[in-house]
Amino acid sequence: MERDFIDVFADGSFNPRLSVGGWAFVAFQAGREIQRDHGSAPGDSNNTFEVLAILKAVIWINTEWRGAPATIWTDSSRAEEGCRRFRPIWRNNDWRRIEPNFRKRKRAIPDVALWQELDRQLSANPGLRVEWCRGHDGIEGNELADTIARAAANLRTLKQFR
Repeated sequence: MERDFIDVFADGSFNPRLSVGGWAFVAFQAGREIQRDHGSAPGDSNNTFEVLAILKAVIWINTEWRGAPATIWTDSSRAEEGCRRFRPIWRNNDWRRIEPNFRKRKRAIPDVALWQELDRQLSANPGLRVEWCRGHDGIEGNELADTIARAAANLRTLKQFR
């Protein structure tokens, strides 16, 4: 397997009315699509599915392309900042909020199990980076991941009513 740089676009979608979401990622190497995956599940927020999309992409890279340098692109600034900036802080703070208010600090972060697994997976491959890209701005990989994630959420929604 060739170890050229991989760009992965990850996105999540959520229907708050039905508490159902979808996730997707699309991977490219040298401008050619090499993998895509998606899924859906019940959930609590859009952020859950943004983080889940990144986690699924990282697991795929760590399984199929172990050690390969890669960037995972997300249009969620919250998920990107969580991966890049807050993960080490949360880990050192026993996966609790980092707010100065002591009462708020005692509360666990949302989606803590997803963040803990994402932390383990990202820590296993130092060649992985999570970066932000502008959503709905014509970036082919981001647009494709968004379309697939929305379709996955809608498919789950349709299955509920059958």
